[in-house]
Amino acid sequence: MKISVRTTGLPLCRAALPSRAVRTMATAAVAAATHVSSGSSSPMSMPPRLFNVRAAQNARLPAQPASPPRQPTTTTTTPQSQTHPLMPPGYIATTATLPTFTIPSVILPTPSHHLLAKSIISAFRRDGIIQIAQSPLQQRLCKEAMAASKQFFALPPEKKAACVDERSYGGYIASGEEVTDGIADYSEIFTITRDFAKTDSRVKAGWPCHGPVPWPEDGGMRETMMRYKTELGEEGKRLVRLVEMGLGLEEGELGRWIGDDGKQGEGGWHHARVLRFPPRNKTNGKGKEGRGIGSHTDYGLLVISAQDEVGGLFIRRPSREERFANWEESAAGLREEEEGWVFVPPVGGTHTVILGDMMQYLTRNYLTATPHKVGLNTRERFAFAYFHEPSFQAVLKPLNGGVIPTDLDDSRKNDKGVHYGTHFTNMFIRNYPERITTKRLLAEGRYGLLERPELRTIGAVPTTTTVEKSV
Repeated sequence: MKISVRTTGLPLCRAALPSRAVRTMATAAVAAATHVSSGSSSPMSMPPRLFNVRAAQNARLPAQPASPPRQPTTTTTTPQSQTHPLMPPGYIATTATLPTFTIPSVILPTPSHHLLAKSIISAFRRDGIIQIAQSPLQQRLCKEAMAASKQFFALPPEKKAACVDERSYGGYIASGEEVTDGIADYSEIFTITRDFAKTDSRVKAGWPCHGPVPWPEDGGMRETMMRYKTELGEEGKRLVRLVEMGLGLEEGELGRWIGDDGKQGEGGWHHARVLRFPPRNKTNGKGKEGRGIGSHTDYGLLVISAQDEVGGLFIRRPSREERFANWEESAAGLREEEEGWVFVPPVGGTHTVILGDMMQYLTRNYLTATPHKVGLNTRERFAFAYFHEPSFQAVLKPLNGGVIPTDLDDSRKNDKGVHYGTHFTNMFIRNYPERITTKRLLAEGRYGLLERPELRTIGAVPTTTTVEKSV
C-alpha cells in the first residue's frame, strides 16, 4: 500500500518534518485506507433584530457529546508567540497542519469508503476544517476562475458597480459594503447566486432573494465561473454522502433537504463568492485596519474554498466552551479579538472545506459550524468559495440516528424547524443593510412572503403572482 504524505506546514512544497511526525501522520493516512494523505425559525413579518454577539457566546445549546477517541494528531500547535511566514502582519495564531483527503469520484458502500467517511467526521470534530486534493480537472478550472477573477476586479469601478441586481443578492459588492458585526469589511466580492430569469414565476411573484445574476457584459466570466461552480457542486454531493456515511445515516438523510434530485443546482440554494482582498496598506479606510472579513459562521451545509498563495484565512476549532447558534442569535464578531485562532496556510492543488450553520443544526451540535475570519496581507489576495446549501424552501428538522445522540437537545423536542430561506435572507439583510436589494425587499413588504406555504415546501411554485414595483 503506497501512502503519500503532504502537510500544510510549508505551503506549496513538502514540509521538512521529524521522522516521528511523519510516522504519526502516515498512521492517520492508513486509517483512511489510502484516501487521505497526511499533510428555530418561526414565521415573522419583519426581519428579527440583530442580537448582541456577547449574548451569542452564551446561547443556550445542548451540551456537546463526549469527544470521539483522539485520532493521531495531525494539527501542529505552535506557541502563540510564533507566526507563520505567510500569516498577515499583526496576527498571532497557531498554524494548522492538515491531512489531505482524496475524495473518490463515486462514493460506494465499501469498507474503505466507510473508513474515509469516519476519518472525515473525526477531522471535522477535531479541527473544524478538512483539506481535500483537487482533481486535475478542478486544478484547471480553479486556475481559470482565479484568472477571470483578477480580470473582473481590475475593471474600472463604474463597470463593476453596474453588476448589481435589485431582486437578488448576486453580483458586485464593493470593498466596505459588506458589514460583519457592525464593521465594514474590506473584501471585494462578486456573488454568484442561483440565476433566475426576470420572467421566472418566482421572480415575478417577488420571492425574496430570487433574481438574475448581473454578469459583466464583456463575456467569458459567466462561463468560466459556472464551469468551476458546477464541478464544485458535484464535489459537494460527494462530501454530503460521505458525511452521511461517517455519521451512520442512511443515504439521502442529509441530501433530502437539498432537493437536487440528482441534478446539481436544481433544488439546493448553492451559490459562490469570488473574492479579492486588498493589501493592508491600500484600503479605502472604511473598515478596520488589517481586517478583511470579520469573524462569522457560514449559513448552510458546507463550504468548499480555494485560495491563492497569499495567506489570510483563520478558523477556530470546535470547543465545548464556545457555544453559538447563528440561526438564533448572531455569531458575527464571535471572539474575533480573543486567542485561539488557527491560521490555515495556502497549499497548492487543494480545497479546504468547513461546515455551516445548518449542518450544526441538523446534527444537533455533533458537528458545528466553523467560525472563521480573514486578515489582510501585504499583497492583494484572491479566493473562491462555493456554498453547498439546503433548498431555499426547506424547513429543516434535526436528524436522528447514527452517531447523533438524541439526548443532546431535549430542549428542542418542540422545535418547529429552521426555514433556510428565512435564515439566508436574514443573514444577507444583516450583512448588506444599505444594498438596493435589501432596501427594496423591505420597502415592498416582501419579507413576509417567506411565511407562505409555497416558500416552505421544496419544489413548490408560486400560487399567485405579484406585480413588481419599479424602482
